[in-house]
Amino acid sequence: MKQNIVHIALVVNDYDEAIDFYTQKLNFVLVEDTYQAEQDKRWVIVSPPGSTGTTLLLAKASKPIQEKFIGDQAGGRVFLFLNTDDFDRDYQEMLAKGIEFVREPKAADYGTVAVFKDLYGNLWDLVQFTDGHLMQERMQ
Repeated sequence: MKQNIVHIALVVNDYDEAIDFYTQKLNFVLVEDTYQAEQDKRWVIVSPPGSTGTTLLLAKASKPIQEKFIGDQAGGRVFLFLNTDDFDRDYQEMLAKGIEFVREPKAADYGTVAVFKDLYGNLWDLVQFTDGHLMQERMQ
């Protein structure tokens, strides 16, 4: 059997501001932006550059209960993990684009990592796994 997690839904306040953040600040690719008339919403998918794995589904909050989770989808924990092939390059570029890091880069047994916020405050790890680490091998 083979299965994959295809999308992770990220609740956002506004489609266009979220698309702008992910494509302009994080260099993600806009994979799809399709209006769904029957539900009066958009199907918006973004993906890190060069990625062939899981994508983000930018899902606009449509009910008050959903609005409460914008920026806090994981209760203040790191929610998403962005792997890179060049930590220093991406870290410096993100700083230059105004991305807020809440934990500075540190070396760990598994690689180099720093924590940043997205436009709504969700926490992300920017991580480059060390050669030979299980996750590094899985992504090759």
